[in-house]
Amino acid sequence: MSLILNIDTSGELAQVSFSKDGKVLHYLSNESQKDHASFLQSGILQLTKISGMALADIDAVAVTAGPGSYTGLRVGMASAKGLCYALKKPLIALNTLEVLTASAILLFAAEKMPDRYCPMIDARRMEVFTAIYDKDLNPYLSPRPLILNEMSYEKDLSGNNILFFGSGSAKWKEVCNHPNAMFVEVPTLPEGMSTCSNAMAQKKQFTDLAYSEPFYLKEFQTLT
Repeated sequence: MSLILNIDTSGELAQVSFSKDGKVLHYLSNESQKDHASFLQSGILQLTKISGMALADIDAVAVTAGPGSYTGLRVGMASAKGLCYALKKPLIALNTLEVLTASAILLFAAEKMPDRYCPMIDARRMEVFTAIYDKDLNPYLSPRPLILNEMSYEKDLSGNNILFFGSGSAKWKEVCNHPNAMFVEVPTLPEGMSTCSNAMAQKKQFTDLAYSEPFYLKEFQTLT
């Protein structure tokens, strides 16, 4: 049995939750991206109060390690590592694209499932962070940055219905005319994160605290 503190500050919506064996018990969220750093610690404290749970009782801390917002990823990872070090608990580093895909699978479980799922996180201009998974989260296309054009995903769409979603999917929709492409809005659900963190906890796929770092996918760039 696994009681996990889940932390996600990778995107526009930040959230913290307690989950047990993959089921969300309590969660809190923050919609103001610039306030994620101030929300996180107070949110975790508030979460312990409303749930009646103590941080000492958790079995692990899970954090979305990326890709995503550079600042958000650093905030989440630093907090998760600090808690793990203080509480002597293991760290679970989750791929944001997998968590987003798990959310999509949960949302559309009652409907006819597509052949493949393609999460897309906006990386500015015509670039996205993306991957392609099946319904069991097995990757067909490994996570990577991609500059979109009319020919993107042409081979993958041939003979496969693909569901595109995430913050970067809108600009792909503008240039994509393939009949096998489907587009929906999918939020990152706390249940999606808890599903992924529980699966990794059961397999004891923990991250070494000394070497854990955000999964940026590309170097940070500043405007000059």
